[in-house]
Amino acid sequence: MGAPAATPAAPSEPSAADPGAGRGARLGPVGLVVAGAFSVQFGAAIAVLLMPRAGAFGVVTLRLVLAALVLLVVCRPRLRGHSRADWGTVLAFGAAMGAMNILFYQAADRIPLGAAVTLEVLGPLALSVIVTRRLVNLLWAGLALGGVVLLSGGGFDRLDPVGAVCALAAGGMWAAYIVFSARTGRRFPQADGLALAMAVAALISLPMGVLEAGDILLDPEVLALGLGVALLSSVLPYTLELLALRRLPASTFAVMMSLEPAVAAMAGFLVLSQALAVTDAVAIALVIAASVGAVRARKVPPGKPSRSGA
Repeated sequence: MGAPAATPAAPSEPSAADPGAGRGARLGPVGLVVAGAFSVQFGAAIAVLLMPRAGAFGVVTLRLVLAALVLLVVCRPRLRGHSRADWGTVLAFGAAMGAMNILFYQAADRIPLGAAVTLEVLGPLALSVIVTRRLVNLLWAGLALGGVVLLSGGGFDRLDPVGAVCALAAGGMWAAYIVFSARTGRRFPQADGLALAMAVAALISLPMGVLEAGDILLDPEVLALGLGVALLSSVLPYTLELLALRRLPASTFAVMMSLEPAVAAMAGFLVLSQALAVTDAVAIALVIAASVGAVRARKVPPGKPSRSGA
């Protein structure tokens, strides 16, 4: 579609004459992230409903393949004119996206949606602690760890060990997704890089999905539900997040993602009738509190230069 976009400048600080300007400038990307969170988690709840028919691998394949087709048709990304580094970034982004989705759906098939996202979100939180390199963030990381221990009841056997490990591994891939999404957004115009990365992720999941689900993937009703999941869980939120990452540091975005357990718990309750125990609600609240604390700890005092993320 066009030449690769130049690397965007770091977000500017508000001027002393207009202290509200910075808040107004940040409202846009923050709104994009929140909208994306609601879209992806309610899409995930619909995907869980589809799993008894198509299986976890089948659902993630439907999601990624249909999302890739939609994005490729809409964006029509240009294949020529990109450097080897551009393609390496897209391949890494697509691999992280594919692994993140495969692992998360394996977790969601075994443990409640709110618990799966709470464990998964430790990846972005760890990324924020590593990137900011501030001692106070170790306190927030410890608070999040306390929430996870509470969620597991002192041992992951309460949740299902395989599901818990898959959720934690998905969190690691989520951190990688954040880093490579930001880099892809800087190297490709519009959502071209996202469309190409989605195609890579779809190719990774396709053999496993066909092997598990077979002909059920071509059932009209399954295809319709799969398209809904693709739009809600991939096309819309990933596009919103990519746009947000062009204006937000990756570390700030990573901690904002930690609010998703609450959204996932809401979606699990409303769509899947997955009620939370009191201890589970407290555990999720601890992880969210750790996220908010990490965001506040990262704020730069007035008059000091800001540091942009990866």
